[in-house]
Amino acid sequence: MFTIERIEKQYSTYVLSDRAAQSTIEVVPERGGIITSWRYDDREILYLDGERFKNPDLSVRGGVPILFPICGNLPDNTYTYRGKEYYLKQHGFGRDLPWQVSDRIEDNLAGMTLTLQSSDRTKEVYPFDFELAFTYELLGNSLKIKQRYTNRSREIMPFSAGFHPYFAVEDKTALQFNIPGSEYQPKDSPEIIPFAGNFDFDRDEIDVAFTKLDRNSTSFQDRRSGLEVAINYSDPYSTLVFWTVKGKDFICLEPWSAPRNALNTKDKLTHLEPGKSCEWLVEMIVKKL
Repeated sequence: MFTIERIEKQYSTYVLSDRAAQSTIEVVPERGGIITSWRYDDREILYLDGERFKNPDLSVRGGVPILFPICGNLPDNTYTYRGKEYYLKQHGFGRDLPWQVSDRIEDNLAGMTLTLQSSDRTKEVYPFDFELAFTYELLGNSLKIKQRYTNRSREIMPFSAGFHPYFAVEDKTALQFNIPGSEYQPKDSPEIIPFAGNFDFDRDEIDVAFTKLDRNSTSFQDRRSGLEVAINYSDPYSTLVFWTVKGKDFICLEPWSAPRNALNTKDKLTHLEPGKSCEWLVEMIVKKL
């Protein structure tokens, strides 16, 4: 049985359930369209900093934030388009703005579609007309995020997009990774470092980007929880970022369509023709070891 329930908390929250699989997600449209919880077999898969979430002036640290129209940060938070300089903060504005619920699905799965459209506010920092439509689909141990990006402008629209899922882990030394790359680049460094299959969790922070991916999937196994989480993504996702902070019970495996600063460098940037749409997919799957 599939259900969608609306709950009034600090923010209106939609609970999508596959009761036969004991699987649920919680979605908060007005807080950046974010998924804040994903439970499977009565276990929470995602991490959420509840105190930050309550403060609308702070970015959310947890759940599955949406990254648009950039991933990562720009130098001095600025880029230039047609000779004009624009200010755009880290990861863009998709994760901060309210999204609208446009559809619900309760036949054969639990799903809902959220939309975000350009506005005077967005065009101050990103001078394009657009419409985004994201459909969350929950079925058994699978969570799909179907995305449609539409350019409503009269000129080509450059952008990158991605997700920043926070996965809850109690013991990072119990993790085993399957990363589709053999080298990574640390944030704010030109150095390319070979990847031997794991990370040094004694470091205060790990923030690295894999930009030469050899397949469209990644995963990790958690021997402490007895779960494996896999992420599958469509071709436009060219970059995978790993981030974590010492002393915090989360890791992030982030599929990005382009590396940081792509609006300036044009590296792997998507250029969408006027009036055209593109459709991408990210799927997360959890299973017992």
